[in-house]
Amino acid sequence: MQITLTDIERESYKNSPIHRLDGRVKILATIAIIVFAVSLPRIDEGNFIRLAIIEAYLLLLVLLARLNILYVLVRFIAVLPFGLSMVLIQPFVRQPFIDTFRVYAELPLGITMTYEGTYFGLTLLAKYIVCVTSIVLLSSTMKMNDMVVSARRLGIPREFTLLLTMMVRYLFVFWIMLKRIRTAQQTRLFDIWNKNAPRRWVLEQVGYTISSLFIRSYEQGERTYISMLCRGYGNDTNNIYMRRSKLRLTDAVFFLSTAMILVLLAVM
Repeated sequence: MQITLTDIERESYKNSPIHRLDGRVKILATIAIIVFAVSLPRIDEGNFIRLAIIEAYLLLLVLLARLNILYVLVRFIAVLPFGLSMVLIQPFVRQPFIDTFRVYAELPLGITMTYEGTYFGLTLLAKYIVCVTSIVLLSSTMKMNDMVVSARRLGIPREFTLLLTMMVRYLFVFWIMLKRIRTAQQTRLFDIWNKNAPRRWVLEQVGYTISSLFIRSYEQGERTYISMLCRGYGNDTNNIYMRRSKLRLTDAVFFLSTAMILVLLAVM
């Protein structure tokens, strides 16, 4: 089963109680959860209980949103290695905010593994999982354009929203460009996992692919900017159409319930 970027984006077009919530409320709730998870003590016995409760709450929202679990896992696994690399080195590092260390394994070259470092690494992993889950939930229940519009309503500077708008509009264009390049390579029997092909030659082909995509994106950016200037784009131009929308009772209930859970966990 091949999962494309379009398949994952289609999840945000579903109709559920979570999808119907106002985008501003979902962004604020996501930021509140991330800030709460990050602000927890570095080492504390109650961290795992608090983070487990938040993760269970987020998974409940995923079920209410009726999201495809496979697509959620794909998004989660795609960003997991970035934080996992930092977590794996913690058992070998002696953090300056810890006074005493208990060694439970000694490796060659004087490398040791400590209980405190491992505990701190597990704490970072739990925080990372909660933060990634909240971001995946937000991106899976909001259309990309709605996310940009909601961010603009919250007071995000116009320059940032312009960059986000351009990224949203042309992300799928570059994805199609990459698919065309990959199709051309496959018709020429190029396989990156071919064990019979020299590794240096394979790396050269991958480098050519990246450079070709970079050049095409640069040329597309120039054409887009010239087209925008021809249509009257300037410093005073409003780049996003924002229709008026009022917060509903369900939006207030969702945000207050999320805030209440975070407050209760903070005073545990």
